[in-house]
Amino acid sequence: MLAPRALNGDTFGSPRHPLTVCIPPKCSYCSEDRPLRIGVVLFPGFQALDAFGPLDVLNILSWSHNISISLLSLTLDPVSTKPPRKATATGQSILPTHTFASAPPLDVLLIPGGLGTRSLAAPVEHAISFIRSNHVHLKYLITICTGTSLAARAGILDGKRATTNKMAWAETTALRPQVEWVPHARWVVDGNIWTSSGVSAGIDVTLAWVEEVFGANVAEEIARGMEYEWRHDPTHDPFAEHWGLWPL
Repeated sequence: MLAPRALNGDTFGSPRHPLTVCIPPKCSYCSEDRPLRIGVVLFPGFQALDAFGPLDVLNILSWSHNISISLLSLTLDPVSTKPPRKATATGQSILPTHTFASAPPLDVLLIPGGLGTRSLAAPVEHAISFIRSNHVHLKYLITICTGTSLAARAGILDGKRATTNKMAWAETTALRPQVEWVPHARWVVDGNIWTSSGVSAGIDVTLAWVEEVFGANVAEEIARGMEYEWRHDPTHDPFAEHWGLWPL
């Protein structure tokens, strides 16, 4: 397990195997006095790795850079990863820090996917309303897996290039034909909107976003510290071929 040792000029980890993440940030939205404010949307049946993969990247980033993370849901009740209407499924719960109504100002919003995105229940509908109302104030919007469907249903991807989980491709893309859906992509960037393919692709897109905002060295060191083989190429997508989406 990684443990932070010092900030601003020292290293993380052991002296023999340091994790150096002390490069000054490129980020123009954060400073010593003002963190980069990140929010994560939660709803019943969110996919665990969709949220916790990117969160681990961001938690490590916070060792050396001034960011804050808020977990947002309809209420402050625990939110379970257990999919709706899956009687045999297991799940784990996480406590939100804010409701959608009490959310602080945000610079970045991250939207995970999961079977819960298919729901028409209040938590998902309120999540879509929150996304629709707040996206104009964001510096960045990042969607993971079928989290893209919530942004699409909010109408904010119309005319933009986006991707999503390839196993759920037909179902998700049918929700909003006004989106320019990209079938062969690990992740897609269109302006300030970053959308990823399924589940594990969320780690790749978050590292790519860190590279864009904080610098390549910071992202590389986080990936190495996680012992994660980061896919740098956004067009690397063997799952598009597996599910018959590519070649066209």
